Amino acid sequence: MDLDLAQVRAFTAAAEELHFGRAAARLAISQQALSKRVARLEAALGARLLDRDAHGVGLTPAGRRFLEPARRLLVHGDRAVAAVACPRRPLRIDVWGHLYAPMRTVARAVEGVPGLEVEPVPGRDLPSVAAAVLRGESDAGFGRVHPLPDGRDAGLAHRLVRLEPVDALLSTDHPLAGRDVLRPADLRDGVLRYPAAVGRLDFLTRFADRFGVEGRTGSTNLGLEHFVERVRADPTCFSLLPADCPLPDLPAVGGGRPGVRAVPLVDPTPLYAWSLVWREDDAQPHPRLEALLGAFGEEARRSRWLEYDPARDWLPGPDEDALGR
Repeated sequence: MDLDLAQVRAFTAAAEELHFGRAAARLAISQQALSKRVARLEAALGARLLDRDAHGVGLTPAGRRFLEPARRLLVHGDRAVAAVACPRRPLRIDVWGHLYAPMRTVARAVEGVPGLEVEPVPGRDLPSVAAAVLRGESDAGFGRVHPLPDGRDAGLAHRLVRLEPVDALLSTDHPLAGRDVLRPADLRDGVLRYPAAVGRLDFLTRFADRFGVEGRTGSTNLGLEHFVERVRADPTCFSLLPADCPLPDLPAVGGGRPGVRAVPLVDPTPLYAWSLVWREDDAQPHPRLEALLGAFGEEARRSRWLEYDPARDWLPGPDEDALGR
């Protein structure tokens, strides 16, 4: 039988979102149109793929068996179209970790590389970017990689490309704000403020666990300026920020003071690990993927991005393992 790719795409979106409304929005079609496409696919296959009831959407056993081959089918269909319609399309990179300004690093690596056209796309977080790369919707991803639960990163390759020193971000009213440098141990009795929900930022959690920081509080991610303002307003808390990450221009507080300080951390210096990810078993990778990897490798050598001394620096265990590969 001949499969209708629009129907397969509708099923795949519904299976991944487990919600017809979100799936329809993702495909920019109406919910009614999505339902009809899934129903026609089920009729053609002679099997129910999705269970739909008052509690939501779930995969049937047949749907679970069909999902992965359906994803592969869509990837190859998209590539067939791209081979004819867009032979020179830019390499798409999904980027996450936006509060830490990842585009600084991407720009330095790819600028001036002849023929290397990239299309950076903002990703929500590592799980969403991993899913997009594995589906073939993106050619690569860039951000901090950490192990995902339930093997959701299975099938991804990644390469560590930059280790960036991390500063402590403090209100100028914080008791430690006058120091020229701080040790992570100096922060043990403080409250670590996360720029999103506690539990979503693996690096901060590993830092707090390693250096005995018990106080932790989450935030709503409304951008770097809003987050820095929250730190400035609370002299009991601190956060961490890559040393080269530019701070936003905040309105001056009393006496013209900027209200926040980024203080270097030493003994040891925490390092934030930036990595590239791509699909490991990709039979037809983007023709410029190797050039992208080479550009990052060259910039890492030139700028000494991968320097690490375990007697002086600290890396979370998975990042240290990645460095040794």
